Amino acid sequence: MTIAKTFEDKKLTLVIEGRLDSVTSQQFHDSLIPAFDEAREIILDFSKVEYISSAGLHILLIGQKTANSKKITMKLLSVSDDVMEVLEMTGFTNMLTIVQQ
Repeated sequence: MTIAKTFEDKKLTLVIEGRLDSVTSQQFHDSLIPAFDEAREIILDFSKVEYISSAGLHILLIGQKTANSKKITMKLLSVSDDVMEVLEMTGFTNMLTIVQQ
């Protein structure tokens, strides 16, 4: 998995590419969670995420809870059909802000 970061005007965009699973979830955590100390808006570009496991979902949940507690906007952008299916089956579509483009 690779994560490309862009930070501009208190807005952080993370472009995630590859599999978000138990092997890569710590890398995702280490990129996402510290961002809540500096950004006011976080965009997670999921257009190149091929797969998400429960470990990846767990980091999304931690991120959303952190965003809510700090009153920061966190959005998932361009989620693939396969990943969207997992988000729907697990009820995460009710918890996350998802923007399809």
